[in-house]
Amino acid sequence: MRDGALAAAFLGLLALIVSHVDEANRISLAGDVRVIDGDTLALADERIRLKGIDAPELAQTCRDGETVYACGEKAKTALAALTGSAQVECSGHGHDKYARLLATCVAGGRDLNGAMVRAGHAVAFGDYADEERFAQAERRGIWAGTFDPPDHWRRQHDGMEEAPHTKEDMISRLIDRAKGWFSGV
Repeated sequence: MRDGALAAAFLGLLALIVSHVDEANRISLAGDVRVIDGDTLALADERIRLKGIDAPELAQTCRDGETVYACGEKAKTALAALTGSAQVECSGHGHDKYARLLATCVAGGRDLNGAMVRAGHAVAFGDYADEERFAQAERRGIWAGTFDPPDHWRRQHDGMEEAPHTKEDMISRLIDRAKGWFSGV
């Protein structure tokens, strides 16, 4: 019993340390953006991947009835319309395998990540499940017809795979951080 309580206390302490390390590693950026595709922005020298969503790839097509349309291009256009001329503020930590900052971005008080999913221009990819259910129920964007989920489309067309952006395992993050401390990074 005592060992279990000690282990629980230790894990609680690790969770607290990881949360403080995560907050200390948070990157916040603001300014004018360039839209790369339906879930990627460029701000200053940083490429930003909208965390928790996955938009169709630029070359991807979808169907609405018998009509085939460029849903990847449509997602890019939708994100550009959401950013407009407003100042975009992004906050995140961690990078994906393409060295893009995983972040949540806001323009004009609107969460761009959630807005893309709610409008049906992206699917939930670790977050935004409620927004996706809304888009499905309202048959918005890609949900008005048929489409391959972007991660499935990538596997079929160019082999690029990406893991959903979920909350990472705290112990794994702590181990990675400890490796950095001990290696002098």
